[in-house]
Amino acid sequence: MISLQHLYKSFGEKQVLVDMSLEVADGESVVIVGGSGTGKSVTLKHIIGLLRPDRGHIFVDDTDICTLNALELNKFRRHFGMSFQEGALFDSMSVFENIAFPLRRHTKMKEDEIRDRVEECLSLVHLESGAGEKRPSELSGGMRRRVGFARAISLKPEILLFDEPTTGLDPVISDVIAELIREMDRTLATTTVTITHDMKVAFKIADRVAMLHQGHIIEQGTPEEFQRSTNEIVRQFIEGRAEGPLTE
Repeated sequence: MISLQHLYKSFGEKQVLVDMSLEVADGESVVIVGGSGTGKSVTLKHIIGLLRPDRGHIFVDDTDICTLNALELNKFRRHFGMSFQEGALFDSMSVFENIAFPLRRHTKMKEDEIRDRVEECLSLVHLESGAGEKRPSELSGGMRRRVGFARAISLKPEILLFDEPTTGLDPVISDVIAELIREMDRTLATTTVTITHDMKVAFKIADRVAMLHQGHIIEQGTPEEFQRSTNEIVRQFIEGRAEGPLTE
């Protein structure tokens, strides 16, 4: 479903991605882990076409998105649903309006159809329909993430992208959010890419874990295989004993 092939990306003199390659199979849940500043968010933005590589190719469902113009890319993004860090909801809109926003912008659905779809999405993330009347400021951190998930799935995307879905949440709520991501992955039969620094979350939701370090993938495998890795950089990260940047 997704193939990142030999990507290079720099910002000024800072090289972020260096010969970075990764394959994500149809229906697979892949979690990309790594320290801060290793290029996780940059990778996610390449997948959805918000950034273009300096070199390399990005294939999504056999389409090289690097060759698409702005209009074609905008249409192609209908394949994706993205949940941003901390929900990234519109504060001036109610929960209902936040979830309805992409439906009104990208479809010709009637208002009663939009209402039904919003309530369906709220149900899928285990929020009562009454939550639709609230403002984001009235919600807890965990509830805001759920609303962000509901908005991400509103257009019934084939691919879901999660950007640090548990950042800032306590361990108990993080575990609940991880369970919800796994449930959505199974229920909706989507291809899922998540970036996180939380290894407990990664192991819970991943079919495969890939570690990004110094701009490229240095290790990948099932959660069980990843935990058995003998790579010292991976061991540092899993055990949380790295002080500052991970070293070779």
